[in-house]
Amino acid sequence: MISKFLVKHFIKNYEKTNDIKVRNSYGYLGGIVGVILNIILFCIKFSLGLISHSIAITADAFNNLSDSASSLITILGFKLSNKPADKEHPFGHGRIEYISALVVAFLVLMVGLEFIKTSFNRILHPTKINFNIAIFILILLSICLKLWISKFNLFLSKAINSQALKASSSDAFADVITSSVVALSLLLSRWVTFPIDGYIGIVVALFIVYSGISLIKETLDPLLGEPPDPNLVTNIQSSLLEYEYITGVHDLIIHNYGPNKCIASIHAEVPCDESIVKIHEIIDKAEKEISQKLGISLVIHMDPINTNDVEVNTAKKEIENLIKFFPIIDSIHDFRIVGEGNYKNYIFDVVIKSDVIFNSSDEENLKTEINKKLREIHPNCSAIITVDRNYISIK
Repeated sequence: MISKFLVKHFIKNYEKTNDIKVRNSYGYLGGIVGVILNIILFCIKFSLGLISHSIAITADAFNNLSDSASSLITILGFKLSNKPADKEHPFGHGRIEYISALVVAFLVLMVGLEFIKTSFNRILHPTKINFNIAIFILILLSICLKLWISKFNLFLSKAINSQALKASSSDAFADVITSSVVALSLLLSRWVTFPIDGYIGIVVALFIVYSGISLIKETLDPLLGEPPDPNLVTNIQSSLLEYEYITGVHDLIIHNYGPNKCIASIHAEVPCDESIVKIHEIIDKAEKEISQKLGISLVIHMDPINTNDVEVNTAKKEIENLIKFFPIIDSIHDFRIVGEGNYKNYIFDVVIKSDVIFNSSDEENLKTEINKKLREIHPNCSAIITVDRNYISIK
């Protein structure tokens, strides 16, 4: 409820999340709210840590301070990621948002490692913890506030599909857990005599380290190249197949240059006996309409195929049945026949499933085995095969 209230009152045209200015406003709002609330939490917890002599509370306080720095980096990331394309970066600066999320993740990791050292020193040199019910209640209230910050950033990240805000949400939820452990250590200090504060501090620090490593992995994936959104894949393929004369699609590759900044290329199978001019007009129309509809830049390559030849269609069916003996093959495309009489070459591409580890020797073995199967049906025929990888993983 509060999240929706803030969005409605501080973001103009908040419904138009595909608009760059609106998307920036979401990022700025999440960052500003994070900076303000985390600084407040730092001041409160740092004071409570000094009063109670609790290293765990102090560690949690500095974790909140690092979160405020993370929020500033998020704001800066949104600002820089929307710089226009230039000579050095012709596809824009959208991936800066991923880099800002990575910086946030490393900050979280550094805070965790530092407080492992501090907590270990507390175990070696214990200090009596001063339990106070007012301090305990304030810690509980800070947990509730952190939980809201996590949900708020998650709400914003889903609205604009932002990895940076998602990282901030995960970081805040990790703080909920660490603060809960801190509250538990403060409560147990009333009855436990050994230095539980130092041990709990290490637990908190280890959880912070784990959160940092998890965030690093999440933010590295889009930078290194992760599978595209399955919904986007399905929408591109199904939209293209709605156009006249397009009978099949393959070789879809999607390049991500930042949130909502995708360039996609795909091959469209079209009849070889239709007018090239007519087909080209349809392809041009499909590129423009699908690009506008899905918010991407789509490039379509025409693949002319023979759809009326009985011999070709029959042979293709035979090959499709044959490859069922090879579970690693996802599909075939670009099928054609070269040669006369009984001596013919079947030329086609096979697509290997995305989750299969496949090297050059495996490729040659696969070609050999397919040819063996083909000669069981047509002894004088050979298969000339090109092996493609399926870069799309649909779950």
